[in-house]
Amino acid sequence: MNDDPSKRRLGRGLAALIGEMDQPMSEMASRPSVNADRKVAIDLVVRNPRNPRKHFAEEDLQDLASSIRQHGIVQPVVVRSVADGRFEIIAGERRWRAAQLAGLNEIPVIIREVDDRTALELAIVENVQRADLNPVEEALGYEQLIAEHGYTQNDLGEVIGKSRSHVANSLRLLKLPDLVRDMLFAGTLSAGHARALIPTSDPLGLARTIVAKGMSVRDAERLAQNNIKAQSNPVLETKSAEKDPDTLALERTLSDSLGLSVTVNHKGTGGGKLMISYKSLEQLEEICRLLERR
Repeated sequence: MNDDPSKRRLGRGLAALIGEMDQPMSEMASRPSVNADRKVAIDLVVRNPRNPRKHFAEEDLQDLASSIRQHGIVQPVVVRSVADGRFEIIAGERRWRAAQLAGLNEIPVIIREVDDRTALELAIVENVQRADLNPVEEALGYEQLIAEHGYTQNDLGEVIGKSRSHVANSLRLLKLPDLVRDMLFAGTLSAGHARALIPTSDPLGLARTIVAKGMSVRDAERLAQNNIKAQSNPVLETKSAEKDPDTLALERTLSDSLGLSVTVNHKGTGGGKLMISYKSLEQLEEICRLLERR
């Protein structure tokens, strides 16, 4: 991992960062950029347009709004100052939206003066750590940090407290067609279903079959594997060429561990082939590093 100060700061963990942001000025007096808790007009608070979280369940917002009407906002919204006397949300957009539904004119805020990069990092990390993102939003958030700030998959794994393979598998979902991603976004497909579709020739058609038949992830993997075999050998389209469940489970475990497509082909003699597919030199170098370590 490189020595970028921002990454070292995030590597301390979200809990520490958000914990600091929620502390009043009396406990953070040594930090000149920290302002005390205060209330601001709700129409002066705006969402962060680059927040990876786009979907907020209406029912959940209504429940929170009902609670806010009775008890107020228990945890302040964390914001930063922007132009025209307004404040942009760093953490707490859900509370802000519910407060609007509850009819509040003012909300309590904690003001932290951070730059665009740090605001984006915190928005992504906060949502990922609190499991507020669906798989597509999570993947887009990772992609944004990689594209805009040069994070590697290892960097992101350390920052968000997840494995590199988790990050890699999340990013693979972005290879799917938009209509399949929409199904994943809506929750009609799980991330496990969607990952099985990535190497297939007809992910949309297979996705519709999976949803229509209510297939399990394992069933979806069998369906995808048959499609891949038929794609490489058209003769197999008319033959039953399913792998046994144990082999499919092994392929899934290895693929999840490496974050790459893994195929296991057994022969009748007890031997066989293990194939790992990579699409970049970075992925190849990672495979070599893992093998050399062992």
